[in-house]
Amino acid sequence: MSDPSPELQAATLRRVTRRLIPFMFALYVANFLDRVNVSFAALQMNRDLGFSSAAYGLGAGIFFLGYCLFQIPSNLVLARIGARRWIGGIMITWGLIASAMMLVRGVGSFYALRALLGVVEAGFFPGMILYLTYWFPAVERARAVAGFMTAIPISGVVGGPVSGALLGLNGVAGLAGWQWLFLLEGLPSVLLGAAALWYLTDRPADAAWLPAEGRGWLTERLRLEQSRAAVMHGTSLRQALLNGVVWRLGLLYFLIIAGLYGQGLWLPQIIKGSSQLSDLAVGLLSAAPALAAAVAMVAVAAHSDRTGERHLHVAAPLVASALGFAATAATLDAPLLATAALSLSAIGFTSALGPFWTLPTMFLSGTAAAGGIALINSLGNVAGFAGRTRQGRDRWVRRRAARLRPPHARGRGPRARPASRSRPASPLTRPIGPPRARSAEAVAPWSPARTRTRT
Repeated sequence: MSDPSPELQAATLRRVTRRLIPFMFALYVANFLDRVNVSFAALQMNRDLGFSSAAYGLGAGIFFLGYCLFQIPSNLVLARIGARRWIGGIMITWGLIASAMMLVRGVGSFYALRALLGVVEAGFFPGMILYLTYWFPAVERARAVAGFMTAIPISGVVGGPVSGALLGLNGVAGLAGWQWLFLLEGLPSVLLGAAALWYLTDRPADAAWLPAEGRGWLTERLRLEQSRAAVMHGTSLRQALLNGVVWRLGLLYFLIIAGLYGQGLWLPQIIKGSSQLSDLAVGLLSAAPALAAAVAMVAVAAHSDRTGERHLHVAAPLVASALGFAATAATLDAPLLATAALSLSAIGFTSALGPFWTLPTMFLSGTAAAGGIALINSLGNVAGFAGRTRQGRDRWVRRRAARLRPPHARGRGPRARPASRSRPASPLTRPIGPPRARSAEAVAPWSPARTRTRT
C-alpha cells in the first residue's frame, strides 16, 4: 500500500489529536484531582480528625502500595479487552471511592479507602500511555503524551482554587469543608467514566470517524513500527520485565516522581505554613507553579518532536527542577519567593515527561509494551509512597524533638533567643493540628471527635 499524500497524513493525525487528546486530558485531570486532593483536605481534615503528620503522611502514601502492585496486571487486561471498557469501568469505580472519602472517621478508614483507591486507579495512567501508542507514530508521540499529561499541572491550576473554595463550604448541610471537597471532586470521574464507554475507540481500524484512506494509512504505519520493535526487542512480557533499559527507565522515573508528587502533595501546606493566607488564597497561589509548568511542558515536547532528540529534552528540565528545589529550601520564609522557586521545579519535572514516555515506546510493542510501561510507572510511583510517608514522619519527629529541648532552647530562661531575632516557624515544623488543649465543645457537631479531647 502506497503512502497517501503528506497533507492527508497530517490531516489524519490532526483529527486523531482533536478527537482523543482533549478527552484524555479531561480524564487525567479528574484522575489526578482524586489522587492528590487529600493535600487540600488535610488543611481541615487533620485538625478535625486529630491526625498527626505521620498518620497523614502514611495515609497519603499508602495509596501507592496497591497502585504499584496492580499496574502490570491491569495493563495486561486493557491490552486484552480494549481501553474503552477498561478505562470507563475503572473510572466509575474510583470516582465512587474518591467520593466515599468523605465518610472517613479515623486512621483505619482513611488508610483503607486510600489503599483501595490506589488499586482501582492502577490501570489508568499506564493504560493511557499504551493507548497513545495505538494511535500516534513515534515521531508524533512526545506532543501527544505532553498534551495528555498537561493535565498534571492544569489540575493544579483548576484544583487549587476549586479545592480552596470547597473547603469554604465548611458547615454547610452539617458537613465539613473537606467532606464537600471529596464528595464533589469524585463525581466528575463517575460521569467521565460513563462517557468513555461510548466515546473511546480501541484501535484506528475501528475508527468510523476517520476517512477510510487515512484510517488505512495510520493502521499500516503503526503496524510497521510495532513489527520493527518486535523483531529487535521481542514482544513477550518476560522479555520486557528482564530488559535492563526498562529497569533503568524505571529508576529515572522514580526520581522524577519523588520530586513531582512531593511538591504536589505538600505545596498547599508549605504555602499555608509560611503565611497567614486563607484556604482560598492558598489554592490560588498554589496554581501559579502549575500554570507555568503546563505552558513549558507543551513547548518542550513540541521541540523534542521537531528535532527528534529525546535524551537532552529529559535531562535539561530535570537539572532545572533540582535548582528550583534548592531555591525553595532557601526561601521558605517568603511565600512568594518559595512559590516562584517551586514554579521552576514544577516546570522542570513536568517538561521532562513528554520526551521521557517516548523512550520505552520506541522499543516496546505488544504485550511487552503493556508490561514494560506498567513496570516503569510502578517503579516510579514507589517514590510516591516513600516520599509521602517520610515527609510526614520527619515532620512528626521534628515536632517531638522541639518539645524535648531544654527550656532555654524553647525560648525560656536566661539563654533564650531574643524575640526580635526569632524567625517564623518553618512549614516543616509547624503543627498541622490545633492547640492540644482544644475542648470537645469546640469540635464541629458533625465531627466524630466531638466527644473527645485531644491529649
